[in-house]
Amino acid sequence: MNSREKFIEFINFNKKFPTVKWEFGYWGSAIKRWYNEGLPLKNYPKVPVNIINTTSSLYTSVWKHFLMKDKTIYEAIYNEPEKELEIPDGFAVLGGGIYFPSQGFALDYDVKDYFDMDLQQNVVCAEHLFYPQFKPEIVNEDEKYIDYIDLDGCKRRFSKAQQVIPSGLDWPIKDWETWSRLKSERMNMDNIKDRLPSNWKEIVKKYKNRDFPLALGGYPCGIFGTLTHLIGYENLFMFYYDKPDLIKDILERLTDVWIALWEEVLSFTDVDLCNLWEDISSGKGSMLSPAIMKEFVLPYYEKISDFLKSKKINTFLVDTDGDCNELVPMFIESGVTGMYPMEVSAGMDVVSLRKKYPGFLLMGGIPKLDIQYGIKKIDEILEPVEWLLSQGGFIPFGDHLIPPEVGWNEFKYYRERLNALIDAI
Repeated sequence: MNSREKFIEFINFNKKFPTVKWEFGYWGSAIKRWYNEGLPLKNYPKVPVNIINTTSSLYTSVWKHFLMKDKTIYEAIYNEPEKELEIPDGFAVLGGGIYFPSQGFALDYDVKDYFDMDLQQNVVCAEHLFYPQFKPEIVNEDEKYIDYIDLDGCKRRFSKAQQVIPSGLDWPIKDWETWSRLKSERMNMDNIKDRLPSNWKEIVKKYKNRDFPLALGGYPCGIFGTLTHLIGYENLFMFYYDKPDLIKDILERLTDVWIALWEEVLSFTDVDLCNLWEDISSGKGSMLSPAIMKEFVLPYYEKISDFLKSKKINTFLVDTDGDCNELVPMFIESGVTGMYPMEVSAGMDVVSLRKKYPGFLLMGGIPKLDIQYGIKKIDEILEPVEWLLSQGGFIPFGDHLIPPEVGWNEFKYYRERLNALIDAI
């Protein structure tokens, strides 16, 4: 069975077939450590350098500028090869559980091939946010930071020392005036077809003959998540109370654009699922109260869910970190069929979730940090996996990017044991 076929059996809770072998991904520093400790280096992760759309290329311009010392950080091209550059320590290398392409991150090949893991989810190549995009530009650079404007109009700061996803400094939506201008200039309903890339026909041929799962949506598409990009967290929390009509107007247009775009996509190819990104939880629970969820989040999930069901797309996943225990039933009620990566360190217990929600798709749930502690601890954290796999609808992998604290020998033992449990089904 290929990766797509396995994924379809997973979403249908078919307990007779082994599930997909994925990891959420790996920090660049972990991958580099593993190469030094025994992972065979055959296909070093390649850094994407093309600016294509917000989902695939947000942050690409600053990664490229930092790694290549490229002063012209914007190139709207679609056929430049990926570059074999030394991946930064705080850069993500994707392992299947996160769809590709996403956020300018690289795709893993060597870990996948070593453990005979499955092809990753892909996300449809289309512009889900602003069209036309903002043109990235450097605002200021010194020995510590790169301050720049990204594709979404957000001003961000990249730390050369930390080498992680840049943090926001300023946001494109500040009030009704700035939103109204963006809405008319960059969120227009009259140019939906233009949001598809220039090589769309070539891409569609790949989609129609795919052996991997294909998703609508992707980062930074989310009813909460996108607003954090456009408004900023603190501003957004205030806007829910001070500017509720503005929030609802933004969400109406966002979801209208997405649904119109997906209609266009589906006129060319089928898809297997929809994936939204939220990161709506912290380590202490939801960032939003139930009242805010019910007014500003769930109605738009229901709108999207109704559209997906009308197109016979029955899998609707949400990517959110942290403690999302109180959110799971609300998401289920609004049409979501599964969530990930289920962070154990934040209080997520996949065994408990499976017992409470037997028909809910779960991915992740393996405490990534515990892998570093060796054989006894790995056997302990994998103990529930056999039962979870027997229930169906579960893809086990680390509950976020595998950190550099995990050595190659420990990861190797963990992944071989996990693969054996999957193959035993």
